[in-house]
Amino acid sequence: MSTDPQPAAPSPDDPSPAGSPAPTPVVGWRAAGRALRPRATRAQALTGVLCALLGFAIVVQVQQTDESGLTVLRESELVSLLDQTTRQADELQQQVNELERTHSELQSGSTSREAALEAATRSAAAQGILSGRLPAQGPGVVVTVSDPTGSVSALTLLNLLEELRNAGAEAVQLNDLRLTASSYVVGGDDGVVVDGSVVAPPYRWVAIGDPSTIATALAIPGGALAKVQIDGGTADVQQQDQVEVTATRAVAEPEHATPRSATDD
Repeated sequence: MSTDPQPAAPSPDDPSPAGSPAPTPVVGWRAAGRALRPRATRAQALTGVLCALLGFAIVVQVQQTDESGLTVLRESELVSLLDQTTRQADELQQQVNELERTHSELQSGSTSREAALEAATRSAAAQGILSGRLPAQGPGVVVTVSDPTGSVSALTLLNLLEELRNAGAEAVQLNDLRLTASSYVVGGDDGVVVDGSVVAPPYRWVAIGDPSTIATALAIPGGALAKVQIDGGTADVQQQDQVEVTATRAVAEPEHATPRSATDD
């Protein structure tokens, strides 16, 4: 008879079926993995929902922004928009060029008119002085001819006037008369007649020009002052930095002469 122990009978409380091996305990990495596996909570679920809503809102905003920009346009539409912009830029540049050209023309015309006006003003002033219509001032001489006996002839006074002109006098006054290129000096029954008016000594000449040149010309031996002394008179010449010719005369309109146009050839 064998003495080996017999297997025990299964207990009624044992869940394992008859004949199956007993379960092996879970140990090692599998146990650690189960312990570290995240477990969802209500707070985490709510956070996830909020993140999803925020992402959806961002996507919608980006789509709306793209739709309002150029990214939604087709290639043909972009080309058309570029052509239109280029055309508008060309038109604006053309307007700028026209305005700049107009500004240059106006500026040039204004400068030309100002130059012409200035030249005309200078010419009118010069002609006014030479013709005796305008008073004048400047450096010059004052010549006083004394003739207590009335022996200084009209020819001597005419030589004095011619000497002043030859010395470069630009404006001349004798007593209260303005002398010009058409002035004359003659002897009359009542004395010396200048441009139709009788003048009496002392004869005071005011001449505008270079004082030194005029004084030297008058003092030439045998010249105008020498003839005054020969006639029995005396003459005093004073050079001054500023003299005034205050007398003026009316200029008669030409009776026969008319201006010649530049186009008359």
